[in-house]
Order: sequence, then structure tokens, then C-alpha cells
Amino acid sequence: MNMVYVFSPEKIPLMPCSAAIARLLLKEGKAKVVHRTPFTIKLYAQPERTYTQPLTLGVDTGSTVIGLAVADEQGNICYLSEIEVRNDIATTMKERATHRRNRRQRKTRYRPARWLHRRNSIKTGRFSPTMRSKIDAHLREIHFVQSLLPITSMVLETATFDPHALKNPEVLRKKWLYQKGINYGFANTKAYVLTRDGYTCQHCKGKAKDQRLEVHHIIFRSQHGSDEESNLLTLCKTCHDTLHAGMMALKHTGKKKGNLLHATQMNSIRVQLLKLVEAEETWGFVTKEHRLLAGLPKEHCFDAAMIATRGNQPVFQIQTVLVKKCIPDGDYQQTKGKRSEQRLTTGKIGGLRKFDQVRYQGQNYIVKGRMSTGYAILVDFPGKKADLKPIPKFARMRKVSARSSWMISQRSMPSSSFSLI
Repeated sequence: MNMVYVFSPEKIPLMPCSAAIARLLLKEGKAKVVHRTPFTIKLYAQPERTYTQPLTLGVDTGSTVIGLAVADEQGNICYLSEIEVRNDIATTMKERATHRRNRRQRKTRYRPARWLHRRNSIKTGRFSPTMRSKIDAHLREIHFVQSLLPITSMVLETATFDPHALKNPEVLRKKWLYQKGINYGFANTKAYVLTRDGYTCQHCKGKAKDQRLEVHHIIFRSQHGSDEESNLLTLCKTCHDTLHAGMMALKHTGKKKGNLLHATQMNSIRVQLLKLVEAEETWGFVTKEHRLLAGLPKEHCFDAAMIATRGNQPVFQIQTVLVKKCIPDGDYQQTKGKRSEQRLTTGKIGGLRKFDQVRYQGQNYIVKGRMSTGYAILVDFPGKKADLKPIPKFARMRKVSARSSWMISQRSMPSSSFSLI
């Protein structure tokens, strides 16, 4: 059974109803449709009896995917969603900086650099654009659910990571490494590696009679090799040059750069969310144990369901999961070409903007690209280009909804969870 969400005439969220009751209200003219996804109706008249039940919102916070679920006191799940947050902001800003730097080198009027007097970069308590986007994504979905259902309590699953221990698990056994570190007593990592290897070439063991020693990256930095001592090796200059000339190979194994970016971000997201919303706190290892006991697969929405029920067996009253993907506000590129000779339209073309949802040949698509000649490039919800021939025309499309902060769709729950309904 799929739930239909209900608003009062003042747009106050009420308890959801079944699809049959919503169909009857619409047929009798007592309500109207206000949202298609998720399907929501609004009553024309205040009902004689309005009551709400205590509902708990469970949030599985994350740096890549967020899961949310709403449950009542009996463990009935009436809302499930997963949100894919943006992780492309840093890359996009680097591309923008490259284009600006390229423009300064061309024969145009002098444009002084601006990075020395931007107030936002030196503002107290400032977050990076990536962090601001991820925190806002959590808050935006929480506020959306609160506007859809009468939420009375909230539980956040948070996590605290130790990046130093993730990078070097040895610190858990030797606590003094927290204060002193691996390179304690040495000028730098290079001095530590030379001392560790006994100032001896680790390939020829001194047979080359070359006293000039160098520190070599086992996995090259161009191949994302780490700068840690586990990826460094002492070689004499003769062996080092021979190795880079491709005339020699090492038998040692190196280490690539570790990615602690998401762990570091979650430490900050946890603190900010607990400041901005009033909620209880739980932890990932608790949710995992409850999910395994309930026999649910590893999904962010199911983690959120276990958080919302506080570990009790959930009963799913819905068979679909709302899937959302955060998207940028718009395209700010005004021109293209080596000399910006081609102007780009950033507004509407044929009444459509990028990321608008349209219906074409009986299916819903997202507008990915538009042509001034009246054609559009369409993609499905995951972002895969739709192989449509001939190219769709604006005249044959019907606009379903305008773009927003995210693309939204629905998918069916895994069949393994239907047995729990």
C-alpha cells in the first residue's frame, strides 16, 4: 500500500491516508492535488475530527547519501527517502578558476586578481562551499519532511571519526604517537626514511658506489602515490635515474593516497546538525546491529527506518522510496569558444530550463540540454542519456514540473523487504 500525504486548508500536515480514501476525496471534490511526487492532497474544508499521532523522523546522515524515514509508535513506516548530495563543487570551482586565469592571460583589458580582498574567504565561522552544500542538503530534506508530516521527535545517526587512527592504526596501540607522531625527532619525512634505511640504497645495497642518496616514491605521485614513509624508499642517484629511465624495476610495494575527506566532513556535519536541529543522537554501530537483527539489506533508507523505530521491527506501509539528487542552481557560463565568441542562453528556451521534468512518449525525463532550434537532450533520473530517435522536440513534450534544488523520482523497495510488510 502506498500512502498519500494530506494537508489541511491552512497547509498544516495531517496524518497520511490510503490511496483509496484519497481517490474518494478527489472524486467528491473535497480535496485537490498539490504534489505529484510524493503524491499529496490538500483538503478544501477543515475536517470535523483532526488528530495526529506521535511520529519520529530518523536521519541516517552521510557525506554522499542521506537516508530518512518516518515511523509511528507501533513501528509503521510511512515515509522513506534517499538523497544523493553533491560532491562535484570543488572540481567545478577549480574549473571556474582555470577559465578565469586563462582569461587574464589573454589580450583583454587588465583585470586585477580579487582573491586578496574577498570578505567571504576571511569570515569567521565560514564553511567551504562543499560543506555548506552538504549541511544545507540535510536541513532541506528535514524541513521538507516536517512540512509533509506532523513530526514530533527526531533521531540523528552521527559518527565521530579519528582521521589520525584511520591513517595510522598504530596510534591505537601506542598512544604517544598522538603527541609525537611517526617523524618525532627527525627534521622531516625524508630524514626519517634515510635513517630507517640506514643511509643505504635499498636496491643495490651500496654496490653502485654512489654516495648521493635520494628518496623515491614507490608508487609515483603522478599515479596518486602517497607522501607517507610507507611509500618512500632510499635509492642512490644511479639506481634512481636508472629506475626512472625504465631500465629497472623495484620489488617493493607502495601505498596510494588515502581518502579521509568524507570522514573529516562527517565530523563537522555532526556538530552543525546537532546545533541547528533539536534531535536525539544515535551511532552507526547501534543501527547496524538493529538492522541485522531485523534482517534488512544494507540500504540508507533501511538504516533510517531502524533509527526511526529505535531498533524495533519496522512495518513498511509503503512500497516505494523517494530518491532525490541534489543539483546546482543553474549554469553560469555565459559564452564558449576560445575568445568567447559564442553566446550561451542561460534562461528559458521554448519555455524549458535545464533540469525541468517533462513527459515525452508516455515517460518522464529530465531536460539535460536545449537547442535554440527547438530540440532537447533528455536523460532519465540517474542521469543516463535517453537514446531517443529522432531527437525530441519541444512541441511534443509536456512540462511536468519546474526545476528545483533536486531531481526527484521514486523506486520500488527491494523485494526482500516485502516480507516484512
